[in-house]
Amino acid sequence: MTRRERDPLVVGRVIGDVLDSFTKSVNLDVHYNDKEVVNGCMLKPSQVVKQPRVDIGGDDLRSFHTLVMVDPDAPSPSDPSLREYLHWLVTDIPATTGARFGQEVVCYESPRPSVGIHRLVLVLFRQLGRQTVYAPGWRQNFNTRDFAELYNLGSPVAAVYFNCQRENGSGGRRG
Repeated sequence: MTRRERDPLVVGRVIGDVLDSFTKSVNLDVHYNDKEVVNGCMLKPSQVVKQPRVDIGGDDLRSFHTLVMVDPDAPSPSDPSLREYLHWLVTDIPATTGARFGQEVVCYESPRPSVGIHRLVLVLFRQLGRQTVYAPGWRQNFNTRDFAELYNLGSPVAAVYFNCQRENGSGGRRG
């Protein structure tokens, strides 16, 4: 098995459904309260009500980043007709700081999946400059690839995803 086949973003179909293959070059740490988000972990809606703490690395202190959070499984994994649903968008985040230092251009909306297990994907891009990325006019049918192309963001520098289902949910990815 190759490294690419073991990549959790490939296994979780984030690469393919949301992103093209890329090489991670910046650390992205996401925490909901004291729970660290690792690829594929399960979080309940009650754990993700408030926006997470997001810390980013990087070595170029003059660079700025954009953070995108989407649900590619809205409204249900078997019929993702709203794919991708935009939950959060923060721009102008200085390297080596966190999302709280950026400009929240689309406010955080907590995931509330009603059917099936949803993937929530956080993607980090390096911006070409400050104040070069703007909010889209809608949340549903957002497209991370098109957004990155529109603002010349290039490939992601980091991404992480978690799974979320309703509080009493059980079962597989069916929707």
